[in-house]
Amino acid sequence: MKILVTGGTGFTGSHLVKRLLAKDHEVLVIDYQKGLFFEELRGLGAKIELGGILDRDLVDRMSKGCEVIHHLAAAFRELDVPDQHYWNVNVEGTRNLLEAASRYGVRKFIYCSTQGVHGDIKSPPGNEQSTIAPEDYYQYTKYEGERVLLEHVQKGVDAVIIRPTAIYGPGDPGRFLMLYRMAQRGSFLMFGDGKTFYHPVYIDNLVDAFELAAEKHGLQGQAYIIGDECYYSLNELVKEVGMSIDTLVEIRHLPFRPLRLAAHLCEIACKPFKVAPPLFRRRVDWFKQNRAFDISKSRRELGYIPKVDLRSGLRQTGDWYKAQGYLSHTPGRYSLGPATQ
Repeated sequence: MKILVTGGTGFTGSHLVKRLLAKDHEVLVIDYQKGLFFEELRGLGAKIELGGILDRDLVDRMSKGCEVIHHLAAAFRELDVPDQHYWNVNVEGTRNLLEAASRYGVRKFIYCSTQGVHGDIKSPPGNEQSTIAPEDYYQYTKYEGERVLLEHVQKGVDAVIIRPTAIYGPGDPGRFLMLYRMAQRGSFLMFGDGKTFYHPVYIDNLVDAFELAAEKHGLQGQAYIIGDECYYSLNELVKEVGMSIDTLVEIRHLPFRPLRLAAHLCEIACKPFKVAPPLFRRRVDWFKQNRAFDISKSRRELGYIPKVDLRSGLRQTGDWYKAQGYLSHTPGRYSLGPATQ
């Protein structure tokens, strides 16, 4: 098939593109910059156009003749841009793609949203019916993108919404790297009791879900939370990260409120200078916001089965960080000894 992937040179997109290329699909990619895997993907045969999804001519040209569009491109957690930027990319850019999909009769449109549209899950686990309660403008605009999708479903576009939990895996140079680096020291500062729930999804499991959503029929307008089999407390997650790099981690608990106040003051201090604060509330809220979901609907309707478990996924991710030089090959001071399987 001829398939378009937006945001295809980034972490998640690159894994999807490589999977599709391995199955001999013709894969087109739109991305606004040369991501970490640009050259690799181009060498594998992906047809990549640099540009934004607000460029209607580019979107139109790349959508024509495609059977499937996987829309992963988004303005994501950029601290030095106005809110309008998020709206333009995450809402109007999605509208551009859906209009092109309608115009050219694209068979299936897959929209990558986020678990974040549900905000903090007060009574875990949540599911697709949990209250929509985005806690920042990024999450808000991702949900508004969902609303645009539903408008086009009413006009006949066969579209599905994927809401991934916390994505991790080889190829991600940022999201989990901080956890690994802190764990490798053998000591982890946990603000709060560490009992907050966190729901990871290994990148290969998520790519499975994208493929299933593109293949299944009769799911127009449905939303699916895609996560791994289980969710974990932060204490459990940190310990597992340490084990994946053969380090026994000692968790030191500190009060959360002073950290939250410091983040708030840091944001205020940095704002007049228009610089990104090194500490901000959205980051520190990781210690307190529950992210835990029931994935039964995805299992039942998509046939989704997360094949890679946490320990295997963390081990593969840690090995990639070491191979790329992001982590030392030497275990931390609380070493478990020889590498465990």
